[in-house]
Amino acid sequence: MSADPPPRDEPSFETERLVLRPWRVVEAAVLRELWTERDPRVPPHRRIDAAGHPTLAELEDWIRANQPSSVGLLAIETKATKDVIGYCGLVDSGRGASGEPELAFELLRRAWGHGYATEAARAILDWARASGHERLWATVWDWNTASRRVLAKLGFTETDRKDVDPARGTTLFTTRRL
Repeated sequence: MSADPPPRDEPSFETERLVLRPWRVVEAAVLRELWTERDPRVPPHRRIDAAGHPTLAELEDWIRANQPSSVGLLAIETKATKDVIGYCGLVDSGRGASGEPELAFELLRRAWGHGYATEAARAILDWARASGHERLWATVWDWNTASRRVLAKLGFTETDRKDVDPARGTTLFTTRRL
């Protein structure tokens, strides 16, 4: 697995089975599919609303406006099929300590259970370590056992911090020293 940043300002990483790279506008349909597959317990602002937002055009605009110059949410593409199956990357959501980005990942349901999330996240962890980050964190819903398993495999541990939402479940805060 290689975590060396590529030339230019576009981050791209390769693993044995995956390529992580910036999104292409033509892949907005994959993002929309992720939005439609989300569990109903996910907050409404992260799901397709009754009016159909975000639309395909809105997601295309988001891709155009959010091309990462460092590791943001990169598309995960399988080498074997060239299909984009989700995203993985580092984000600054403002919920963690200053200088400590959050690891984020999400895969299409058809890609679950193949170890892709763990493989993609390991590449991002390698990059974060090589870039001088000392610690990362990640949030996960208490009911999301698959993502909790991925984070455990990656060495993340739960902290005492939790955000309790009686309607949607508890958000657990995890951290990992690099």
